[in-house]
Amino acid sequence: MKNISPSTESNAAADAISAAEDGQVVGYLHSVETGAAADGPGVRFIFFTSGCQFRCLYCHNPDTWKLHRGRKVTVDEAMKELTPMAKFFKLTGGVTISGGEPLMQAEFVGALFRRCKALGLHTALDTQGFLHGHVDDSYFNAIDLVLLDIKQIDPVKYKELTAQELQPTLDFARRLARLGKKIWLRYVLVPGLTDEVDDVEKLADFLETLGGVVERVDVLPFHQLGAHKWQELGMEYTLTDTPTPTPQLVNRVKQQFAARGFLVQ
Repeated sequence: MKNISPSTESNAAADAISAAEDGQVVGYLHSVETGAAADGPGVRFIFFTSGCQFRCLYCHNPDTWKLHRGRKVTVDEAMKELTPMAKFFKLTGGVTISGGEPLMQAEFVGALFRRCKALGLHTALDTQGFLHGHVDDSYFNAIDLVLLDIKQIDPVKYKELTAQELQPTLDFARRLARLGKKIWLRYVLVPGLTDEVDDVEKLADFLETLGGVVERVDVLPFHQLGAHKWQELGMEYTLTDTPTPTPQLVNRVKQQFAARGFLVQ
């Protein structure tokens, strides 16, 4: 018979209690997606949380802004949607939690990540990091990768674009570098708002200060696919006449990042 030390039994009991407590944490989900291929490595399961304190002019999911527009679930209930497919996603990619802004529901999202790691799944957090100060460093132990949205590097333009301050996001990026946490930088390219040569150069300058944690840069061309949601919600959409970026513009911005040695997608 295998001998089990009292300390091992205590640790196992504590883990079981912690898992049980995590399972009852309540959050709000906007939706889930299976088979996503653009939100982290491989093919992934995505939890989209509801609630976001940003008001980005180009947001294609304004229906996620209000927390209680989502469906109320416990972590146990959310995991029931993932668990039947967990073995598949363990082999093909993993799990991403996006939003909305996931850190608006830090306790719920943290519990979900811990449960995903217990299943051996790769985990990714899609965030602009504005609320990172509400969690301690250990929060990121269950997160393998951060998909970090830096929407503009100029503080004035950033606030005009998002209605929030830039500095907390930059502080979060530096914190991830200190922790050695891998980053995929996501940059939405919007003609007239985020396409200035100097702004892209300054963002590349900043990324270079983070060392080797920036694994790649994703340049995401602006599109109008979410415009109808603004209308359905009775909200003013100011980018109706903004074009999608031309292939030449997308290539120029990608080359600016690539010239600094970043892997660019």
